[in-house]
Parts: sequence; C-alpha cells; structure tokens
Amino acid sequence: MRELFDKSLGAYLGLAIGDALGATVEFMRPREIAAQYGVHRDIIGGGWLKLARGQVTDDTTMSLALGAALLQGGSDALRGQANGDDTLVRSIGNAYVQWWRGKPVDCGNTCRRGIQRFLHEGTLAGPYNPGDAGNGALMRNLPAVLATLGNDPLFKRLSIAQAHLTHHHPLSDAAVLALGQLLRMVLAGSDHHECQLWVDRWTAGNPAFRFTPYRGRATAYVVDTVQTVLHFLNLNQDFEAVLIATVNQGDDADTTGALVGMLAGARCGASRLPQRWLHRLQPAVVQAITDQTSGLLALAQSLK
Repeated sequence: MRELFDKSLGAYLGLAIGDALGATVEFMRPREIAAQYGVHRDIIGGGWLKLARGQVTDDTTMSLALGAALLQGGSDALRGQANGDDTLVRSIGNAYVQWWRGKPVDCGNTCRRGIQRFLHEGTLAGPYNPGDAGNGALMRNLPAVLATLGNDPLFKRLSIAQAHLTHHHPLSDAAVLALGQLLRMVLAGSDHHECQLWVDRWTAGNPAFRFTPYRGRATAYVVDTVQTVLHFLNLNQDFEAVLIATVNQGDDADTTGALVGMLAGARCGASRLPQRWLHRLQPAVVQAITDQTSGLLALAQSLK
C-alpha cells in the first residue's frame, strides 16, 4: 500500500508540476520558447495568464474539484454510480459549477459551455458535438482513476460520466479511457516496455491517435494532446527530461505537461520527484493533493 500511495501521489503532484511548468509557455511555438527562454525548465509563473510562481491552472483545480466531489459522495455514491444512479454525477456537476463560480484563472470554452448547460438545464450530458473533441475532460480525470482502482467497470462508467458533463465526443471518450487505463497499469506496476506494448495495441485499434511519425502538434485538440503525451513518454523514462521536452513543444503546454507529469510521476513516485519543482508549488495545492490522494485510495479500498 505504501508503494501504491507513493506512485499515486507522484501522479497527482506530477500533474500539478507539469501544469505549473507548462503554463508559462502555453500558446507559444517552440521557436518562440527557444528565443525567449532557450530551454524552459523552471517554474516561474507568468505566461499569458500572468500566473504567480508555482500557481496551477484549470488542469489541477478541476481535478481537485472532481476529487472533492468523489470524497464527499463516498463509497455509497460510487456504488450507486455502478448501479446506474446518477446522484454522484450530479454532485460532480455541482462541483464544477462551484469551481467555475469561484472565477478560476482559466476555463476552456467547451468546459464553460458544458458547465453552463448543466447549470441552466440540469442535463448530465449534451448531445454529440463535433466541437467537443478537446482535452478538457481528459486533463481532470485522475481522481476518477484513483477512486476506482480495482474496479474496471466503475472506472469506465465514472470516467465517461464525468467527461460527458462537458465533452461529448468519441475521440474525447477514447482518450479519457486510454490514458486512464495507462495510468492504472503504471500504478499496478507495469514497466515501460509493457506500457509501450499496450500503447502499440491501442493505437492500432484507434488509428487517429497514432503518433509515429510525430507531427509536432500539441494543441488542445484531444488527438494532438494524446499524440504529444505518448510521443514524449516513449522517448524518455526520466521525469525531468520528459517533462521539459514536452512543455518546450508549446501550444497547450499546461495540459500536455500535466498529463505527461501525471504518467511520468506515477512511474517515479512522489519520493523521486524533483524537489526544486515540488517546492515551487503553492503549499495549499500540495496539501490538498496529498489529502485527496489518501482519501481516494481509501475510497477505492472500501469498494473491494
């Protein structure tokens, strides 16, 4: 259990580190990053959002909103979700509304539209929308993975339900489940080679996400996001090296950084995360992530 906690905490803190590091160069092109920073490798804030040093964006804060809703609902709500009761999903929707009303530093357009639809109509999903193939549902799903460890059907049901509150597109669905499953494998002890084999099989069955040769696009389109994440994860197993390479690709660098940080952080564990980055994160965020990780793993254990 200690190793699982270390890996899970590494994933959650890695997500926040990647978010904070990447946010500085979000929407920049690699040549612009090189001209301004050489190689961007420090958590310094700034960027188009004019962040404080160590401040995170919606990737982390929406994850925390989801985690809080899951912990508040507890095991009874998760069991209800497994049996088709929508009470938990409605609570998650309310958590997203509360998050949005708190005036977060950033909120993607698709997330905003979905939250407003839920607020005004009470619907748990909008109709299929070709414009919903962004990465907003993918970036925040980590708490759903942790809360359902050991329960494959509930992992899939909860992941898609929270995704459809704002994003209703098959590419988004596929990405949410795939990176969630990849995280589950790493937490269960799968090594780099085993994960590569799984990714090869998955991309063979989902050819839109094939990333070889890599096209060099790291936008918020969920296909570009996943291709970027998988490309850089396959290149390097070192947490710091893979995260620096990813965020220096620019574009939606806070989200690609967050997702690479999540998976690479699970590989190395919290105990091996670079301290210079970890100490730059805002203490309240680190505490909230640590508390949620413990609570979500306990929640998963209670369902067994």
